Amino acid sequence: MDKTISQEFFYKELLDILEETFDIHHGVYLDKGTSLFDTLDQISAEDASVPIGSKCATIAAQVEHVILYLKILGQHITGEEVGDVDWEAIWSRVSGVTTPEWNDLKKRLKNAYDRLKDRLGNIQDWGLNDAMGGSMGILVHTAYHLGEIRQAFCTF
Repeated sequence: MDKTISQEFFYKELLDILEETFDIHHGVYLDKGTSLFDTLDQISAEDASVPIGSKCATIAAQVEHVILYLKILGQHITGEEVGDVDWEAIWSRVSGVTTPEWNDLKKRLKNAYDRLKDRLGNIQDWGLNDAMGGSMGILVHTAYHLGEIRQAFCTF
């Protein structure tokens, strides 16, 4: 039995799951209205600024982390040099946000997501630069943070 799949099929499936994670319900794994953007639209700047626990980050910090992750992994899977990344800085730097800052943060997340989709759409060979593994890592990691944010949202 041949276990080979076409790159076009892989990309279509990847895009469906990525879109569902961020904004378009396809019925793959989320309920309608529970994507990342749908969830963030229900959260106020005040709520996004509250640490969920004494050892936990704010929702604003979670969003800032996802923005950085999308940027760095997007560069990595398209073969760009990434350099050293201080993953810890966001957790200590980002806490409270004002309403304009929260709106800007959500806009920057949307821009990072759009840039990532453009990058993924331009990949010609999913076997290079860890494109397949890196893109699956983006899905899993973002889904994890979506779960963290939705769990935190339940506490408000």
